[in-house]
Amino acid sequence: MSRGRRNCIHVNGIFLLDKPAWMTSNQALQASKLSFNACKAGHTGSLDPIATGLLPICLGEATKISQFLLNADKRYRTVFKLGETTSTYDSEGEIVDKRPVSVSWGAVKRAVRRFEGEIEQIPPMYSAIKHGGKPLYKLARKGVDVDRKPRRITVYRINCLDFKDDLLDLEIHCSKGTYIRALAHDLGQLLGCGAHIVNLRRLAVGELLVERATGLKQLKAINTLSGREALLLPIDVALSSLPDVHLTPLAAHYLCRGQPVSVRHPHGPGWVRLYGEGARFLGMGQVLDDGRVAPRRLMVQSSRSD
Repeated sequence: MSRGRRNCIHVNGIFLLDKPAWMTSNQALQASKLSFNACKAGHTGSLDPIATGLLPICLGEATKISQFLLNADKRYRTVFKLGETTSTYDSEGEIVDKRPVSVSWGAVKRAVRRFEGEIEQIPPMYSAIKHGGKPLYKLARKGVDVDRKPRRITVYRINCLDFKDDLLDLEIHCSKGTYIRALAHDLGQLLGCGAHIVNLRRLAVGELLVERATGLKQLKAINTLSGREALLLPIDVALSSLPDVHLTPLAAHYLCRGQPVSVRHPHGPGWVRLYGEGARFLGMGQVLDDGRVAPRRLMVQSSRSD
């Protein structure tokens, strides 16, 4: 651990935050950063204010690998309310349409299956996607509606858990870029009664699970920096699904100076985790077409703190 400007701390690692409801992801990020007095921090994909659950916070050198968590698959537990359509596709928005719900549990299950697999999804107007340099949600707040290009996503599985009092309880495993709010809206349209989200909880990001996450109140209740740092995961834990390459001291020497190196490994072209002597995590590299390993995102330090 070392101290930087403005007395912040160069702490490295991944904090698994259980985000509370009615807080933006940026507010949750800033609160976490302040609790660790960290010099640098970033989150790994926004959760809507209404949503709770897993929001991995990358501190220090861990920000270099945030894209891998952003691109990871996600799992959610959610509740859709049938019979009402809202402006935001969730309970934050105004109700714009009400219709009677006269669908059976069987019909709901059959409709849900239509959204599994590789599908095209039109992002909601209340999203951070930019149009003409402006986030869509800013346009939506002004009453402006623009055409949005559909995006190709993958919904691996939707588990139908319960359907009672017009409330549909689901668990969803999906690819990056999936808007659960849009799934609720589109399902409601297919059923002919409308729907929106009333509850959303992120259960997993890649291999990281919400069961290991800590809430902000719990974090703030820990009085010592060492106690808070004990919550951090090593950076490479979030990358466990990617193949690894272990380098000899000589290969690590040249790779850390920016040079591709030849080393024995069984992997084809793509991203790999790089390790040096003593299984020290060096960062991320890519296997080139000729089999050499090139450095891409190297860690200045690999431990949680200096």
